[in-house]
Amino acid sequence: MSIIKLDHVNRKFKIAVNDKNFVRYVLNRKYQTKEAVKDVSFSIDEGELVGFIGPNGAGKSTTIKMMCGILVPSSGDITVLGRTPYKNRKKNSKEIGVVFGQKSQLWWDLPPIDTFSLFKKIYKIDDAVYERNLNYYGELLEINEFMNQPVRQLSLGQRMRADLCAALLHDPKILFLDEPTIGLDVLVKKQIRDMIKEINCKRKITVVLTTHDMKDIEEICSRIIMINNGQVMLDKPLEEVKSSFSGDSEIRLITQQKIDSLKIDRVKDIQINNCEIKILFVAKDISAAEIITSVVQKAEIINIEIKEPEIDDIIRNLYSIKGN
Repeated sequence: MSIIKLDHVNRKFKIAVNDKNFVRYVLNRKYQTKEAVKDVSFSIDEGELVGFIGPNGAGKSTTIKMMCGILVPSSGDITVLGRTPYKNRKKNSKEIGVVFGQKSQLWWDLPPIDTFSLFKKIYKIDDAVYERNLNYYGELLEINEFMNQPVRQLSLGQRMRADLCAALLHDPKILFLDEPTIGLDVLVKKQIRDMIKEINCKRKITVVLTTHDMKDIEEICSRIIMINNGQVMLDKPLEEVKSSFSGDSEIRLITQQKIDSLKIDRVKDIQINNCEIKILFVAKDISAAEIITSVVQKAEIINIEIKEPEIDDIIRNLYSIKGN
């Protein structure tokens, strides 16, 4: 069942054109129109983990803000949980959680627990639900030790974990995450990734994740929607993307006997140095098992090392293909 649906959505902005004549700029200002989002259509089902990706300026944050009801589309229709977000902002806000990695929702001079108490009143959270969620997320995100410490004294990783807790206290059905791991160390990133997967599995929270960290996408998401120049360029399951745009894989083998020559169809390159063989191939063209079988017919193998392309390389390849 689709709980988010965008149908031919467009968003245009008026931008003032700079003029060296200050008086003319103030009294007779001219504008140009920029299309940030162009004819975007997609739907997201309940419980999905979706990576919403694209280069800087592609229209990701604008689309997220329209789904949250912060911005109004210039044309087209958006429904979130059966409502039009900008027409039902209060009702919509009660059923979604939002975290913008570069903008905290915590009060700077107050400890996180005070912001949580304020959110309890804003969202009218029942006492039992508030206590249950505070205990659950406090333990899951390991924020209990600094719950009463002013936000200005917290590290970036601590603030981000507290922000995530604040966004989840009211039991949202959808969680929008815009760069939630930006600037964090590897340990905190892993903790946040594990948390997102757990709440999706145990609480069936739908997650829409915008990030430039492709490890977030690889470890969290099952589907990718790629946007560029305001348009949806790709919408596929992650595994299908990895197999279709995987680039070169590499297999290194050490054989017992030296091989003088080796011919294998459908591989890109074969390099032989005494008993060491390096083979470049594309996984969709030929499997590693087929390559190994061909080598075994020539000599006994004593060591195998397979290197698959990094997710960063796959996405970079995607950007270059779709950008042309």
